[in-house]
Amino acid sequence: VQLQAFGGGLVQAGGFLRLSCAACGRTSSTYVMAWFRQAPGKEREFVAAIRWSGGGTYYGDSVQDRFTISRDNAKNTVALQMNDLKSEDTAVYYCAAGRVILSATRSPRSYNYWGQGTLVTVSS
Repeated sequence: VQLQAFGGGLVQAGGFLRLSCAACGRTSSTYVMAWFRQAPGKEREFVAAIRWSGGGTYYGDSVQDRFTISRDNAKNTVALQMNDLKSEDTAVYYCAAGRVILSATRSPRSYNYWGQGTLVTVSS
């Protein structure tokens, strides 16, 4: 499975961006698709995840109520709508995929496939 993330850019605080992740190859309905982010000098942080089948969603505490993850099964894409962006949201955002059990959804080690990352910069 190959993942390609795009949609990052520079935005002012309070603004919005929409990231997309396209999955190519043999995907599975059992997959979980997720977004993680990594700021300079920090560990990779869970942002959001969605189950390919059923559409259950999960969010990191810092983005709850501001970000929304969604999927388009027909197009094999996952989107992350980011609203009310803050300077602390500045990071490289990565999409990831894998067969992940519920209890391990937030761990980057649970995911087998990763996109190349897209930079989001929020200016204050």
